[in-house]
Amino acid sequence: MSNVLIIDDDYQVTGMLARKVKDLGHQVDHATTLQDGLAKVAMSLVDVVLLDVVLPDGSGLDILPRLRTASGEPEVIVFTGAGDPEGAERAILHGAWDYIEKGSPLESMISTLSRALEYRKRREVQALPASFKRDGIIGESLQLRKSLELTARASESGANVLITGETGTGKELFAWCVHENSPRAAGNFVVVDCAALPESIVESVLFGHVRGAFTGADKDREGLILQADGGALFLDEVGELPLSLQKAFLRVLQAHRFRPVGAEREVESHFQLIAATNRDLDELVEVGHFRKDLLFRLRTTVIHLPPLRDRPEDIEGLSRHYLRQICDRRGIPSKAIGDDFLAALLTYLWPGNVRELIAVLERSLIVSEAAQTLHFQHLPQSLRICIRKSTIRQPLNGQITDLPTAPPAPHFPTWEQVRCECEGRYLRDLLSFCEGDIQRACRASAISRSRLYALFRKHALLPRRTVSTR
Repeated sequence: MSNVLIIDDDYQVTGMLARKVKDLGHQVDHATTLQDGLAKVAMSLVDVVLLDVVLPDGSGLDILPRLRTASGEPEVIVFTGAGDPEGAERAILHGAWDYIEKGSPLESMISTLSRALEYRKRREVQALPASFKRDGIIGESLQLRKSLELTARASESGANVLITGETGTGKELFAWCVHENSPRAAGNFVVVDCAALPESIVESVLFGHVRGAFTGADKDREGLILQADGGALFLDEVGELPLSLQKAFLRVLQAHRFRPVGAEREVESHFQLIAATNRDLDELVEVGHFRKDLLFRLRTTVIHLPPLRDRPEDIEGLSRHYLRQICDRRGIPSKAIGDDFLAALLTYLWPGNVRELIAVLERSLIVSEAAQTLHFQHLPQSLRICIRKSTIRQPLNGQITDLPTAPPAPHFPTWEQVRCECEGRYLRDLLSFCEGDIQRACRASAISRSRLYALFRKHALLPRRTVSTR
């Protein structure tokens, strides 16, 4: 049995779809606004979302990326009463399973839904090969497992790979993982930092040169592309590759042949290309800074790395792994992590992702000196301030929001407002009942630690006291 969520304010269409979904043996829920739909996806695991475009509080396409990165990463089928080619393109680019007009036969929509659910079912039973190497990639969240599954397939295929993600998410680590699990693992893994290529000699660095090709070329030099022959070539920050070189590099990908600077003959190099970027390459294409034909070549396989804030369940494992690593490197005994320290890590949003987490652990270790356990006060001051500020209600127009104000105009509360209020009251009562002990709160509520902290963050709550069981 799967869970399907319909986000649409057309009750007639929703009713027909809901009955069909139930006839197939699945559970179905319904939301009439974007806000309510996002709340329901956040509160429960949803397999497929049927998303209308025109809704009372905005366009469904605006929340599509948030739906795709929500817990469980549901498939999203966009359906609309007013089909739009630009809307279809936008939906597919943001990960929609399909884009369907409401005028289509109902059976056609149900058939699309069934295919999406079948795909989800097959994905759930897939496992990484027993021989798969993932050294340094820590975590078991659904989002990370999805990236690892794509990595395993990319390694086997030998096709070009594009790794996307925010700064600090571990793109080079995943690139190395692709290479280590490929048939070319015995070959070189050659890294090209496109953002640091010296413009004056960039062709020489990539393609190599022969003696006398230019002033200072006193001997033949093998370029990075030839060094990658039989292995992998990793283009880090590929969005920074000079436009003047992109056409020449495109030919290398097509023919695996190139001519070193000053040479009379071409040479061959066969490698797996792995590229990475934290930039939107489609936007670069739009403004003429990146070739569309090169982007098509790079996108044979795309691996997107989720930001750390979207996989809080991995934070504890990452922290313990890197803390041990840092202690070993410094030659000191490993330190424990206090519950108040971990609570702070789970509350923070990590704009710098895993790279920032490692830096925070390094600084906390230095501050802790002889202490055997890291606590909240060992965190960098800026991070502690950020966390504490996030737990305090913001004033409105310079006045504290809790002060009495003129009564609002009468209105009937929405379902989402009522549910959010009940949820906040439950969490406050839970903290009071468990006296701030997060371990007791997890046991009493039957909610995982990471999920509980996500709810605390949503309602600007933070346990004042925690009891360590370690």
